[in-house]
Amino acid sequence: MRYQDYIYKSNIKTVQLHDANFEFSQPLLALGSEQTLKLSFDDLDADLKNFTFTFIHCNANWEPDDLVPAEFMDGFPENPITEYQHSLNTLQHYTHYNLVFPNSNFHFTKSGNYILKLIQDGNANNLVLTKRFMIYESKVSIDSKVKPASIIEDRNFKQELDFTISHAGYAIANPYDDLKIVIIQNNHWDNAKTNLKPLFVKDIELVYDYDDVNVFTGGNEFRYFDLKSIRYHSERVTDITTDAAGVHVELLQDEKRSFKRYSTYADINGNYLVKVQESGNSELCAEYCYVKFFLPYDASITDGNLYVFGAFNNWACTTENLMHYNIKRQGYECTLYLKQGYYNYEYVFLKDKTTACDETLIEGMHYETENEYTIYVYHQPQGIFYDQLIGIKQLNSMK
Repeated sequence: MRYQDYIYKSNIKTVQLHDANFEFSQPLLALGSEQTLKLSFDDLDADLKNFTFTFIHCNANWEPDDLVPAEFMDGFPENPITEYQHSLNTLQHYTHYNLVFPNSNFHFTKSGNYILKLIQDGNANNLVLTKRFMIYESKVSIDSKVKPASIIEDRNFKQELDFTISHAGYAIANPYDDLKIVIIQNNHWDNAKTNLKPLFVKDIELVYDYDDVNVFTGGNEFRYFDLKSIRYHSERVTDITTDAAGVHVELLQDEKRSFKRYSTYADINGNYLVKVQESGNSELCAEYCYVKFFLPYDASITDGNLYVFGAFNNWACTTENLMHYNIKRQGYECTLYLKQGYYNYEYVFLKDKTTACDETLIEGMHYETENEYTIYVYHQPQGIFYDQLIGIKQLNSMK
């Protein structure tokens, strides 16, 4: 089992977890509120399966802690998914499942990091998927700003996130040891900044105003394509064909942007939206398509691999989104099986024997790029044996 967003079965596609009322939101719940999260996914086997879910409480590093379900939730610790429907008028048949929680069967009693674990046939080892979400309290306030990097040689390429935590009325005895700070960019965790210590400790304020440890590469605006309709070619689609295997969509050739000037346009920061233009029920009427990507490149890279990267594949580098070099076409290509909608993506490089991918090789980096940031503040005071999430702050580099 992996304590991250992960799909364990090839027949499970388009897994999303977000606020039940907003598709582009992070999976966040305020403790004790009426908010709900919505999990949705498709089973391409198109039959009916016995799926049940449970939860695991984790520390700030996404490692399971010692809390048992009775200590962080009231209600049944394991529940079935009962809401499902079959696809309508699609070449690819699938069963669509929905789960909205918390619900009448249970609610959560503690803040922190959580893993939703979905299993099949009541077998804890028959894993289907795992998804991360967070439950937070508002015990501290966070004042923050994004600016070009303070270090001169980085100013044109990186963004610096400075912030101050105010904890009036809330005691933090040892901020150096009891607090854990995590910062993520565009809602993915592979480049998270962790273990930040306060630079200055004042009466009720903790100041994190560094020049280096809180700096992110600016990256570039995400690439995009529009598949809300397969009846015509949108701006980024060059060909759509249908045969016995299904719908095939060829995108326009991309280009390397590492040395191109910055160009601004609206993106959704790597996210995606399932949508069918001709139907009011996109969850059931969206078709699955073979989407073909191509990136011209003079020669094959010998010390690593390129991947198509985005929220659609849980921000992971896997065999599914691995690009392969085509000698005849002189470029990298990849075909992904994706549900109709609007997608953001980028190309990243993963060097051999490393785990952190690099977007700058293909996409470049600019301080002007619009990015979303989230600051998480975890606290484990003496006598408490889990990491409480006592404050979050979401901000945009353009505001």
